[in-house]
Amino acid sequence: MKKILLSILGLLLSYSLTFAQSTTVNGKVTAVSDGLPLPGVSVSVKGNPAVGTLTDAQGLFKLNVSANATTLVFKYIGYRQKEVPVSTSMMDVQMDEEQKQLSEVVVVGYGTQIKQDLTGSISGVKAKDIANLPLPTFETALQGRAAGVFINSGSGKLGQAINIRIRGISSVSASNQPLFVIDGQPVISQSLGSSTEPDNPLSSIAPEDILSIDVLKDASAAAIYGSRAANGVILVTTKSGIQGRTQVSVGYYTGFSQPTRKQEFLNAAQYKELFGEAASNMGYDAAEEFEAESGTTDWNENYDTNWADKAFQDGAISQYSVSMNGGDSKTRFLVNGGYSDQKGIIAGNKLNRANGRINLDHSVVKNLKIGLNLSLNKTVNYRVASDNAFTNPLQLNAIPSIQAFIDPATGSLNRSTFYYNNLIDLVEATNESKQFRSLSNAFLDWDIIPSLKFRSEFGFDIVQLEEEQFNGRETLDGAPSGYAFNNQVRASSYNTNNVLTYTKVFDKHNIELLGGVSFQEARTFSTSSTGQGFPSDKFTKIASAAIISAGNSTETGFSFLSYFSRANYKFNNRYLLSGSVRVDGSSRFGSDNRYGVFPAVSAGWIVSQENFLKESTAISFLKLRASYGTTGNSEIGNFASRTLYGASPYADQSGIVFSQLGRPDLSWEKTNQLDIGLDFGLFNDRISMELDYFNKQTSDLLLNLPLPATNGFTVITKNLGSLENKGFEASLNTQNLVGDFKWSTSFNISTYKNKLTNLNGSTIDGGGRQLGRISEGEPYGYFYGPKYAGVNRENGNAQYYEEDGSIVDQDDFSGYSQKVGDPNPEFIGGFGNKFSFKNFDLDVQTQFVYGNDLYNIAGFFQSVNGDYFDNQTVDQLKRWQKPGDITNVPQARLYEGNGAIKSSRWVQDGSYFRVKNVVLGYNLPKSFISRAKIQNARIFAAAQNLFTFTDYSGYDPEVNATYTGNVNLGHDFYTPPQARTITFGINMGF
Repeated sequence: MKKILLSILGLLLSYSLTFAQSTTVNGKVTAVSDGLPLPGVSVSVKGNPAVGTLTDAQGLFKLNVSANATTLVFKYIGYRQKEVPVSTSMMDVQMDEEQKQLSEVVVVGYGTQIKQDLTGSISGVKAKDIANLPLPTFETALQGRAAGVFINSGSGKLGQAINIRIRGISSVSASNQPLFVIDGQPVISQSLGSSTEPDNPLSSIAPEDILSIDVLKDASAAAIYGSRAANGVILVTTKSGIQGRTQVSVGYYTGFSQPTRKQEFLNAAQYKELFGEAASNMGYDAAEEFEAESGTTDWNENYDTNWADKAFQDGAISQYSVSMNGGDSKTRFLVNGGYSDQKGIIAGNKLNRANGRINLDHSVVKNLKIGLNLSLNKTVNYRVASDNAFTNPLQLNAIPSIQAFIDPATGSLNRSTFYYNNLIDLVEATNESKQFRSLSNAFLDWDIIPSLKFRSEFGFDIVQLEEEQFNGRETLDGAPSGYAFNNQVRASSYNTNNVLTYTKVFDKHNIELLGGVSFQEARTFSTSSTGQGFPSDKFTKIASAAIISAGNSTETGFSFLSYFSRANYKFNNRYLLSGSVRVDGSSRFGSDNRYGVFPAVSAGWIVSQENFLKESTAISFLKLRASYGTTGNSEIGNFASRTLYGASPYADQSGIVFSQLGRPDLSWEKTNQLDIGLDFGLFNDRISMELDYFNKQTSDLLLNLPLPATNGFTVITKNLGSLENKGFEASLNTQNLVGDFKWSTSFNISTYKNKLTNLNGSTIDGGGRQLGRISEGEPYGYFYGPKYAGVNRENGNAQYYEEDGSIVDQDDFSGYSQKVGDPNPEFIGGFGNKFSFKNFDLDVQTQFVYGNDLYNIAGFFQSVNGDYFDNQTVDQLKRWQKPGDITNVPQARLYEGNGAIKSSRWVQDGSYFRVKNVVLGYNLPKSFISRAKIQNARIFAAAQNLFTFTDYSGYDPEVNATYTGNVNLGHDFYTPPQARTITFGINMGF
C-alpha cells in the first residue's frame, strides 16, 4: 500500500513539474479598425520563433508555451507587428493597420479577400475617394483612378449612357459593356428608352449610397461570373450600418456649370466676307443666292447673332443628403436619403434624382444573421434631341450669324431662320423621361459550424420607365397639328444566390472552398402609342389626339442557371493558389449549346515572406502572380438562336411570315486571358506599385453577319471570327511626406493593342459619311476612307492621295480609300495628388488619353470652306485665295463641294489631359463645433473637369456620337461637351 501511495505521489509531482514547465495560451486576434477577426495571423514566442501557430478563420489561436516564455509576437501582413505579454487567461489582441493598401478588404465574386492575398487583377475606389464630388453617375468615379478601365462619357447630356471598356474591346456585334453587380445582384444596365441615343439606367443610383466599387479585370477574378464576364465585372457594395450609438450625417452642396469649351463661328462680318467670296468665285451674287435658299432678305440686315452660344445655358446643381446609422450587437441599421437637382449646360436639359435606402441586418442567434437592403429611386430627365436631329440645340451653330434671334415684328423667337430655330422646342415641346427603380435584396448568413458558412440571397431589380413627348404645332416635328408619343417600359430582374463557404486554418495551411448555385430571370415589357392632330397645344395627352397613328407592345426575357465553385489555398503565408469554374446555362443560346463551362486558375508567391527578404529594410512587400482562364459574352438578342415568325398585315388581313433564321448551334463568345503581375512595396510601403501584362484572345465572335436581301433575310447571328487585346498596366502609389504636412501621389497608366485576327474575309463598314471599319489585321473601328492631301497652292483645289502615293486634285481623284486613323488610344491613365495639413486637405485628380483619333463628321457642314450657307468655324477664314497661298483650307466655292467628300480632312488627334476633380476641404475644429453638439463638420469646394488640354478643335475630345452605331468609334457630330462644374458644400455629423 505504501508503494502504491508513493507511486501516485510521484506521478502527481511529475505532472506538476510538467505543468510548471509548459502551459496552454488561448486568445483571439482582431483588427483595431473594425473589430473583425484576423485569420492567418502568425503567433510565436519571442526569442523562439519555432514555437508558433496561426489564427483560424475566427481569429482564434491556441499555443503551448514553456514556463519561461514571457512574450508572444503577432505578425500579419498589412498590420504592425505586436508583442504581448503571455497570459493564462483568454488573450484579446488587437492589431493596427500598417500597410494600408495591402490590408484593404477587396470585394471579389461571392466574397471578400485581403488585398495581399489576391492572385487576380482588381482595381477600384472607396467611398472616401469620391466623397464630395458632383458625379453625374457613379461609374464616372472610376475615370482616371482604375488602371485598365477606359470610360468615355461620350456627351455632356445628362442621363446619357457612357462607354466603359475594361482591357479593350472584346466583341463586334455583342455588347462591350461590363457586367454590373450591386450587392451581389446582376442589375439592369442596358438602355431601355426609345431614343437613338441610349439612356443610362444606372444614373438612378446615388453615388452617396456606395461603399466601394471593385473592378474584376483578369480571368482569375472575373471567371466566377462565367458567360457574362468577358468585358470585365464591376462589383458595387452599398453602405451598411455600424454597431454603436446612432450617428446622423447631413450634407449639402450647390454650384454652377459651364461648358468646358465653346467653338468659335463666323460673326456677321466674317460670314458675309467668306460667303460673298464663295459666291463670287462661282459667278453668283451672294445676297440673291441667300434669299433664294432661305426665303429671307436677312443678308442686307445688320443682325449679328452668336447662334452657337444660344445652344448653352448656365448650369446649376444642388444636392441634399441625410444618413443615420447605428445599432447594437443584435441589430444594425443604415437609413439614408437624398435629392439632387441638376440643370445641364445644354439648353433645356435637366435631371432630378430622389433616392432613399434602408439597409438592415439582425443577429437572430449567435450564428445566424439576416438582412435586408431596400432602395427606391426616382429620376426625371428632361432630355434633348439626338445629335443627328435638327432639334439638337448644338445644331443652332449652322444658322447664319446674319439672322436675328428675336423676330423684331413679333418680339418672339425668330421662326424664319435658315435652319429650324430649335429653341422653339423649349417653349412648345416637352421630352420627359421618368424612371422609378427599386434595387433590393434580402440575405441570410448561417455559420453552420465555425468553419462552414452558408449564405442565401434573393434580390430584385425593377425599373419602370415612362417616356412622354409632345411637340406643338409650331415645332418642326409637331407641325401642322401637334404630335405626341408615349412609351412605357417595365424591366424586372430576379436573382437568387446560394453559397457554401468552408474555411480552415491549420498549421501553415489556409484553405477556402466555395460552391454555389445562382438563378436569374429577367423580363421586359413595353407599350407605346403615337397621336397626331390636337385641338390646341394645351392638350398634350394622346387621349386628345384626333388620330392614334401608331401603337406597339412587346415582351422579351431571358434566364440563367449557373453553378460555380472556387478554391483558395495559402501555405506558410507566402504561397497562393486559386482556381474557379462556372457552368452557365442560358435561354439565349441554341439547343445544341445551352450550357458553357468557364474555368480559371491563378497562383501567387509573396517573395517578401521568404527568409532572404524578411529582414530587408528596402523591400517591404513583393509578390509575383499569374492567372489564366476563360470568360464568355452572352450579351446578344434574347432569341438570336431561334427561327422566328412574325405577323405581317396586308389589306387589313393578318398573316404570318418568317422574320429570322435560327442557329441551334449558336454558342458563347469565349475569351481566354493570360495575366502576369508583380506587386511590390518599398521602404515600409512608402512606395507601392502593381504591374500587369495581359493577353486576351476572343474566339467564336457573336457576329451579326449580313445576308443578301434576295433570300428575305438581311442578317444572321453566327459564331465567326476572333480578335485580341494585349497590353500593360501600372499603378504607382507613394507617400511622399508623412509628417504634419502629408502628401501622397497616385499614378496609373494602361496601354493596349486591339486587332481583329479573323473575320473569315468579311469586312464591316460604318456606312454613310462615317469612316469606321472592321476588317482582319486591323484594330476595331479604324478609320477608312480617302486621305486628304491639303490644297493645290496654284489653283486652290482640294487634293487627295492615290494608291501609288501620288497627290491629285479632287476632280481627278479615283476615290481610293485607305486607313486614315485609329480611334483606339495608345494609352490611358490618371495622376492624383493628395495634400493635408492640420485641418486642411486638397485632392487633385487628373486623367489622360493619348494616341486616339477623332473624326468630326460635322466638318462636312461647318468646316467646309463655304460650300453651302451653314455658318462656318473661324478656321475656314484661312482659305486659299490666290496662287502661292499655303493652307489646308481649299478655295471657297459655293455649291461646288471643293474638299467636301468623305475623307481624313476632319480626322484629328483626340489626345487630351484633363484636370478631372479638385477638392479643397477644411475640418472645423472640434473645440468650436462641440458647443453645438456637432461631432464633425467639414466645408469644401470642388471642381470637376476644371481644365482640359487638347489639340482637338471640336467641342470636347471625350466624345462618341452613339447614333452612328457600334462600328463607328470616336465620331463627333454636333455632340455637346462635358460640363465644368464648381460646387461648394458642407458635411456635418451628430
